[in-house]
Amino acid sequence: MTDPYATLEVSKTASADEIKKAYRKLARKLHPDVNQNDPKAADKFKEVTAAYELLSDPAKRIRFDRGEIDANGNERAGFGFNPNGGGARWQSTGGFGGGAGGASFDFSDLFGGGMGGMGEGTGGFSFSDLFGGRMGRNGSRGSMKQKGADIKYTMQVDFLDSALGATKEVGLAGGKIIKVKIPAGTDDGTTLRLKGQGEDGFGGAPAGDAYVKISVRKHKFFTRDGLDIIANIPITIKEAVEGGKITVPTLDGQVAVTVPANSNTGSFLRLRGKGISKNGKKGDELLKLYITLPSKSDDELKKLLKNWGDNLEDPRKKLGLI
Repeated sequence: MTDPYATLEVSKTASADEIKKAYRKLARKLHPDVNQNDPKAADKFKEVTAAYELLSDPAKRIRFDRGEIDANGNERAGFGFNPNGGGARWQSTGGFGGGAGGASFDFSDLFGGGMGGMGEGTGGFSFSDLFGGRMGRNGSRGSMKQKGADIKYTMQVDFLDSALGATKEVGLAGGKIIKVKIPAGTDDGTTLRLKGQGEDGFGGAPAGDAYVKISVRKHKFFTRDGLDIIANIPITIKEAVEGGKITVPTLDGQVAVTVPANSNTGSFLRLRGKGISKNGKKGDELLKLYITLPSKSDDELKKLLKNWGDNLEDPRKKLGLI
């Protein structure tokens, strides 16, 4: 056998989990039941299995890395050969089950726990679990199937796309691109299930599913409260005192609204039906008003307020703050 790390296509610093994942991937690909017309696959399967047995055993892996044993688990010259030592347990090249003339491979060390033959384990991982069903004594099954693995993604979308609905493209593993329909009213953190868009199934079994978690970007002036949306709207002192028409944004575009006279900062105007639509219901848009001063100093305004201020009630005293 060649370098077991190269056989499993992992680095020498790979973790135990990485080694196990690499082996499972190759075992599914190279198992004789999947490659009945390719005799070379059987040899490769035995090679990756022997490599996994060596590297999944911490003691053997350390001894191999030190150069005390070779890739087959045999003692190297100068390190004290042990005739009962470790090594690959494949005893012949005929078949994949127990019995006379067949390969006798113990999978108990491979996944933990004792094994009752190739069929199923007694407390650990059974080799049949690798392919999604029970295996016969000769390591084959009539209909070996396993549903493909599910995959997860996180997609960032704009606030308006989540509120109004949109269709976006997602790049999946392997270069596959699919279109994802984002329903109107989708909340931040919602997970969409794309049936059959996960990894391919095994032995004709269906593919897994893709789960796309939606992350909604913040909007520059809209926030969401259930089906309602809230927008902070600045108004001038003149508009606050006298009232008047102003233009404000909505999900559907700009509209004109009337600010009532004597509107204070913190006052709300409600635009019914201008919120988010979802499941036959529709929210409102709430306009939260706040008074803003001119960006530049205004002498006339200062003069007006100086003469006007003496007659104004103290709002803090009205609220009982003083």
